[in-house]
Amino acid sequence: MENTPSREKAFQQLAEEYNKTDPDYKVKIQVQDWGQVYTKIAAAAQSGKQPDILFAIPDFATYVRGLGLGDPVNDVVDDVKKSDGLIKAATAPYTDKGDVWAVPLYGMVQMLWYRNDLFQAAGIDKAPATWSELVADAKKLSTGSQTGIAVPSGKNLATDQVLYSFMVTGGAANMFTKDGKVSIDNEKTVAAFELYKQLAELSPKDAGNYSWPEPQAALNSGATAMAVEKGQYLAPFEEESGRPATDLGCAPIPVADDGGKTGSIYYSNGAMVLSKDDAKQKAAGEFLKWVLDPKQYGDFLNAEPGLFLPVTDNGATESNWRENPVISTYKTCVDAMLKQSETGELFGFVDGQYIDSIGEISGQNILAQAVQQMTVNGKSAKEAVSWAQQQMQDAIDK
Repeated sequence: MENTPSREKAFQQLAEEYNKTDPDYKVKIQVQDWGQVYTKIAAAAQSGKQPDILFAIPDFATYVRGLGLGDPVNDVVDDVKKSDGLIKAATAPYTDKGDVWAVPLYGMVQMLWYRNDLFQAAGIDKAPATWSELVADAKKLSTGSQTGIAVPSGKNLATDQVLYSFMVTGGAANMFTKDGKVSIDNEKTVAAFELYKQLAELSPKDAGNYSWPEPQAALNSGATAMAVEKGQYLAPFEEESGRPATDLGCAPIPVADDGGKTGSIYYSNGAMVLSKDDAKQKAAGEFLKWVLDPKQYGDFLNAEPGLFLPVTDNGATESNWRENPVISTYKTCVDAMLKQSETGELFGFVDGQYIDSIGEISGQNILAQAVQQMTVNGKSAKEAVSWAQQQMQDAIDK
């Protein structure tokens, strides 16, 4: 589902390099879209024509398993651990009752991105560290056609992710009780929603249609001064903004003034093995181990330098990743993202949870729909949270 042309090209080159090793099975890449993959994989499961390997994120993996697809990849993960190591945060959300259901390939974490030049023009000398500072700075930076911040408010995964990052920094990361019931209707979640409503009002007027590309384009053009996203902001900044690299600032996501904690949404992106054929399962494992081998792993991460973060213990020091021009130019931000990864969370997998129905919630973008309950339907934050609570519980009770 990494359908950006530069990523497609890099993955295709890696597949061609692997195929030159004369494997038993050649690798052929098919590109999908996050907006359609839930429907497509369900149809594939019904027809028995699923791909042999499917890229996944933890909540999507639970959905795929619910379709009756996938087998544990314990042997592959154990081999990678022995040879290169795997960070615990990468494997934990794929681990259920001792079995690992996807091979982690790369991590993603969010940061606060901002324009240093616009901050200086507004007389702001440092990035906001708390929610109140964030709102105050966004208001100060809102002038003329420029908005202080751009947060997505469309019914999509991008909105889910940014809202959840603020839930994390507000102490509301855990959305479930110990017995797996939805439990978001509380003061901390409401506070995160209230913040998001304020930020949406300080965003561009068409932010109700925003997903991933639009906030980035607004930041690069100078139409907005701040955004919350992952590391894909690094590579195109100078070319698209016409500004020097020093004008792109990064900082941890601001935390709640009362009881806040450092953190962000964190995704361990992995690969599930869906083939039912024993020989193909073995071949899939060999390919995935090849990708994670230090000889290739840096090239794999460089498909989107800054967005794809290493999940192997030695991946952060691999020279062909560290020496990438983007990584070396923005070393401070890259190191900050690696640091932020240490406190990352993901809904459904907090504190050792494995909520096997979380895919039913994320597949419907219920968090994003709750945002629209505020921005489109005029509900208060408390009303939107109560609405989301019921929708989420209904989704997993079906």
